[in-house]
Amino acid sequence: MKIAILGLGYVGSVTGACLAELGHVVCGVDRDPFKVESIRCGKAPFYEPGLEEMIQRHGAAARLTATTSIAEAIDGADVAILCVGTPSERNGNLGLGQLRRACEEIAGTLAGRNRRLIVAVRSTVFPGTCREVVMPSLGNVNVVVVANPEFLREGSAVKDFMEPALVVVGGDDRTAVETVASLYAALGVETSLVSLGTAEMIKYASNAFHAVKISFANEIGALCGKLDIPAMEVMETLCKDTKLNVSTAYLKPGFAFGGSCLPKDLRALNYRSLHLDLALPMLDSVLDSNGRHLARAVQAVLDLPGRRTGIFGLAFKENTDDLRESPVVALLEQLIGKGADLRVFDPHIRIEDIYGSNRNFILNSIPHIGRLMAPSLEDMFGWADQIVLTQKPAAEVAARIRASGLSVLDLACALGHTPNSLLPGGN
Repeated sequence: MKIAILGLGYVGSVTGACLAELGHVVCGVDRDPFKVESIRCGKAPFYEPGLEEMIQRHGAAARLTATTSIAEAIDGADVAILCVGTPSERNGNLGLGQLRRACEEIAGTLAGRNRRLIVAVRSTVFPGTCREVVMPSLGNVNVVVVANPEFLREGSAVKDFMEPALVVVGGDDRTAVETVASLYAALGVETSLVSLGTAEMIKYASNAFHAVKISFANEIGALCGKLDIPAMEVMETLCKDTKLNVSTAYLKPGFAFGGSCLPKDLRALNYRSLHLDLALPMLDSVLDSNGRHLARAVQAVLDLPGRRTGIFGLAFKENTDDLRESPVVALLEQLIGKGADLRVFDPHIRIEDIYGSNRNFILNSIPHIGRLMAPSLEDMFGWADQIVLTQKPAAEVAARIRASGLSVLDLACALGHTPNSLLPGGN
């Protein structure tokens, strides 16, 4: 395929050279004559292991060329990949000047073009940028836009491209999305085909997660240092658990956390670090973040149109009857305080059967909880105008909830989505 690469910085140069390595014909374009001349002379504009050898090899074979003319690069191209910079502005927002200018210059080359051009945005852009900035700037019916974020690390960018853990293409036009995905077919990795906004967001989610992991490890390391505990041994041992610690576990948007362990242990960790005169701002913010998520859930329930609300789930998570520090209890307390009319059903809880600290917690929090408990799911259906899920229901229960015909807000999945589609077996 014939590809134009706009921007010959780290991302553009590596992307162009690697696509040439995969057999495509690539023309890179940049306003900086130094970068263009470097590529033409078989040199990398910067040091990156393995890059210069690729540029030399594919430049000599005429599969990789470079120019300062966008019109020259776009002429005959099937796909134009935007790799221009999106630097931070002083207020933290992205600077989109280079992106807008590149799109406008592409648009200026398209007069008389009869076939469609696919523009793939590889630059890191905030969700909505493709639709709100790129598409209007291109302004041509023969152009279709997709998002194709990169996951390249400086120092290992060539290896990351050629041995990817993740390839993402997002867009509204399925043919265009599949065309861009086909650029990477020789890499032997399954491409994730997603929506436009999802592709844009995945890049931010990935980088934020990396930053969180580094900060978490450093804060644990700082605490270990104060306690004369080998930090590397702690983290290396933690990483041996690939079922819970280094895994997909806990990485699904849902309801707030609770239970007898997580809140208690975070409080203890933050208390002890404070007394060690050690600031751990990330760990210290986790409980506040959890509380803010609970507040969003409260507002989401209050925004429901119906008057009578049935709550499915009372324990802090499914398949348990543990009520200690259940976020559902905190949810109910706040909703009751706002005057909400509620009924609750949990398949594993009978108030008369629980005892000890479990019973004390719920009765101290909501003394009249017994009056709110529905004896069965069907009883709650018959009373309620709407259902709120705080736990993921079993498949059989989900089918009964769908059959009830009631509208459903699923807090156990993610706030703000179309509720019924989130139930197992839903559309």
